[in-house]
Amino acid sequence: MKSSARMLEKLELDNEVAEEPDSDIYMRFMKSHKCYDLIPTSSKLVVFDTSLQVKKAFFALVANGVRAAPLWETKKQSFVGMLTITDFIIILHRYYKSPLVRFQTSQKLKNHQFCWSLLFCSVLVCGELYLQETFKPLVNISPDASIFDAVYSLIKNKIHRLPVIDPVTGNALYILTHKRILKFLQLFVCEMPKPAFMRQTLEELGIGTYSNIAFIHPDTPIIKALGMFVERRVSALPVVDVTGKVVDIYSKFDVINLAAEKTYNNLDITVTQALLHRSQYFEGVMKCYRHETVETIVDRIVKAEVHRLVVVDDNSSIEGIISLSDILQALVLTPAGIDAQNS
Repeated sequence: MKSSARMLEKLELDNEVAEEPDSDIYMRFMKSHKCYDLIPTSSKLVVFDTSLQVKKAFFALVANGVRAAPLWETKKQSFVGMLTITDFIIILHRYYKSPLVRFQTSQKLKNHQFCWSLLFCSVLVCGELYLQETFKPLVNISPDASIFDAVYSLIKNKIHRLPVIDPVTGNALYILTHKRILKFLQLFVCEMPKPAFMRQTLEELGIGTYSNIAFIHPDTPIIKALGMFVERRVSALPVVDVTGKVVDIYSKFDVINLAAEKTYNNLDITVTQALLHRSQYFEGVMKCYRHETVETIVDRIVKAEVHRLVVVDDNSSIEGIISLSDILQALVLTPAGIDAQNS
């Protein structure tokens, strides 16, 4: 924390001559800190071997309360990919037929074995190789890289988890997320001069997505929601009633309850029925308005520890979505001259 204090002093001195703090102050803060600074002294990291059955792997995610795990290939003696809830969704979406065909989905999920090799994600089923949409190598980062580089990598590669791997030992140390980075920044925000754009509204800055929003209804079947996750490549679907009012949200993380409850054989149930298995600690949909300032939005999303806010109008009708990626883009990359399209 001493280095952080020195950095804050330097940032304050640099801004004494200016009437308004520099808009790139958060970007400079991120560049002055390493990914190593984000790694807690004690944390849980679950690692799976690529020979592990998919069914056991997903149950292990549930049992350990984690959302993703690096995949280790013994032959290569290196990490070759990440297992995430998205993989679970893709498998269910690909093989589910109907609640009457119970054996097929269950057996295929059980018989899956990872066969990652040089591909980002491939699955071997009954001797046939099924490949996912992308063929990228594992995206990772060194603990000595700057947090700015981590933000750029997360947003550029459109990923939500970035494994920190020691380049010398090859050991996985931690998995960085947008949430962890923003929370780290928020610890020091109150001690830093505030850029002028923090007092501007979402509408003025154009932060968030406001067109072609993917959403579902309370009676939407889970299998249809899974299809939207796969096809639209979104991480959450607002649940909207017949009047257009946002009443709930179904996220990818909620899908893991299907594994926890072992109810993935019947995906024709409605979203409302599926959400009955959700944790009792769920506090409802976190919302915001276009006229609210960036400062207010950042404070709300960090305190709520959620991955996105649903933008609504005065009648609670959906207008858009603002994600952690949108916020980090606005706070860190845009002031660095990197717009959303280039990143």
